[in-house]
Amino acid sequence: MLNSFPVAVIAGIVLGYLAGLGVGGGSLLILWLTLALQIPGETARLINLMFFITAAGTVSFFRWKQGAVQFRKILPAVLAGSIAAGIFSWLGQRLDAGLLKKLFGVLLLFTGVRELLYRPRNCK
Repeated sequence: MLNSFPVAVIAGIVLGYLAGLGVGGGSLLILWLTLALQIPGETARLINLMFFITAAGTVSFFRWKQGAVQFRKILPAVLAGSIAAGIFSWLGQRLDAGLLKKLFGVLLLFTGVRELLYRPRNCK
């Protein structure tokens, strides 16, 4: 039942909606694929990457149409992020999978604790 076409469409709509809000639909997609559908982690990451690229492109286009994206300001971050993604993708293939899982777990814990304790600064 969970791997039926209608359920996949509903999951895609919900996760696309969350990705459009910037909530982290991709992280939830990996959980859905690995836990609910029993898809291997490597395949789930590839599917997540394809989902992210299309979702990010679509959201970026609409944000640009609204005037919220200024390419001159974001170009350095895009270039640096692309270079870093390539380097760490190459490095990730050479590290032990167990170590990568532990490092990712630490990152998720750190991010979760930060979100729980985050308080906005007063803008002056």
